[in-house]
Amino acid sequence: MQSANGKLAVLSVGLGAVTTTFITGTLMYRKGLTVPGGSVIEMAKIRVGRGKEKAYKKIKDIVPVAPMDSLEFAAWDIFEENAYLAAVHADVLKQKDIDPVREELEAIKPMKAAFDKNFVTRLQGDHVKQGTRWELVEQLRADIRNFKAERGCNRAVVIWAASTEKYIPYNEAVHKNLADLEAAMKADDCVNISPSMCYAYAAIAEGAPFVMGAPNLCIDIPAMWDFAKQQNVPIAGKDFKTGQTLMKTVLSPMLRTRCLGLSGWFSTNILGNRDGEVLDAPENFKTKEVSKLGVIDTILKAEEQPELYGDIFHKVRINYYPPRGDAKEGWDNLDIFGWMGKDYGMQIKVDFLCRDSILAAPLMLDLVLCADLAQRAGWSGIQTWMSFYLKSPMHNYVEREEPIHDLFQQYIMLKNAIRTMGGYEADEELD
Repeated sequence: MQSANGKLAVLSVGLGAVTTTFITGTLMYRKGLTVPGGSVIEMAKIRVGRGKEKAYKKIKDIVPVAPMDSLEFAAWDIFEENAYLAAVHADVLKQKDIDPVREELEAIKPMKAAFDKNFVTRLQGDHVKQGTRWELVEQLRADIRNFKAERGCNRAVVIWAASTEKYIPYNEAVHKNLADLEAAMKADDCVNISPSMCYAYAAIAEGAPFVMGAPNLCIDIPAMWDFAKQQNVPIAGKDFKTGQTLMKTVLSPMLRTRCLGLSGWFSTNILGNRDGEVLDAPENFKTKEVSKLGVIDTILKAEEQPELYGDIFHKVRINYYPPRGDAKEGWDNLDIFGWMGKDYGMQIKVDFLCRDSILAAPLMLDLVLCADLAQRAGWSGIQTWMSFYLKSPMHNYVEREEPIHDLFQQYIMLKNAIRTMGGYEADEELD
C-alpha cells in the first residue's frame, strides 16, 4: 500500500449545490469549525483482528487515508461563478457557515465544461468548451494535467457531481469494445457518446480514478471497464445514495429477513433545486428511474420466494417543486403482508424530510478518499466495495453478475476492503 504523501487533486464535474456543500464543509472541517457528520471514513470505527487481537479502530488508523489538508479542489461547470458565489446561490448552507472559508472558495474558479444541451435540455450555460467529442477529451486531459502541475499534486481523483444526463441505452456496437468507443469519439458520435463519457475517458487516460455520482451510463460499459484495467485505474458508480433509495436499501432487507411479503411500493419525491429542474424533463427522469427501480428486485428476489415477492407493483415519481429548494421530501408507501396472506395486509409509510446536498456531501468526501485508497493499493477496474455509497452499484452485467443493494451487506464489503488494505483478515461478521 503506497503512502498518502503529497497533495491530492479533487476535480469535480459540476460546481453546484452538492459540490459547494462538500468543499465548504471540508474547508470548515480543516479549520476545526465543524464535524464531518455522515463521513464513514472520517468518523467510523470498525473491528479488526480476532480474539485477544480484536480492536476497534478508526478507518484512518487502519489504512493511510489522504489527510484533509492535502486535498486541492477544482471543478468544471457551465456557469462561470466561483465556488463562493455558487455556494451562496445554491442556498444550502447558511451564510455564517460559508463566510469563514470565503477566501478559499473565491479562489476556486471553474474551468469550462464539456457540455451538450441535448443531454440536459433544462440547463443553459455559456461557460463551455467547443470541439468534437475527441477534442473535448483532449481539453479535459489538459485541464487535469495543468491543475496537478499548478498545485503540485502527485495524484488526482475525478468525481461527477453534475446533472443527470438523458437516458441512453447500452449500444454494443459502440460501448462494448474500447477501440469502437474511441472510434465513436473521434467520429464525433453525439448520440452514443455523452459528455460524461468524455470526462471519464479523460480521467482514466490521465491515471485518475473516476467516480460517477449520477445514474448516467458513462463508465458502466465494458469498454470503460477494459480501459480502466488497462490503465490500472479504479472506477466506481453510480448515483449518490442519499434519501429515498437509502431507505429502500434498509427497509427491503428487513422485509426479506422477516419473510414479510410486499404487494406494492409507491415512491414520490419533491425537490426544488437544479437537480429537480433537470429531472423534470422526461428523458432525464428516465435515467434516474432506471437507477431507482432496480433496488427492490435485487434484494427481494421473486424467483426465490415468489409467494412473497412475485407480484410487486413498484412506482417511482420525482416532482419539481421550486419552493423546497434543496430540502427534498421523499415519501414512500409500502403495502406489505405476512401471516394469513394479503387479506390481512399492512402499510408502512415513510416521510423523509431530508437535505439532498447535506446527505450527498459526505458521500463525495468518502468516495474521493476511497478511490484514492484503491489507487494506492493497486486496485483497478470496478470497485464493488464502494457500492455502500451508491444507488445503482456497478457490476459486470455482461457476465450476468448481480449488484448487491442490501446496505448491510454493502457495509460488510466496505469494511472487509478496509481490513484487507490494512493487512487484516476479512470476515463476514456484522460488528
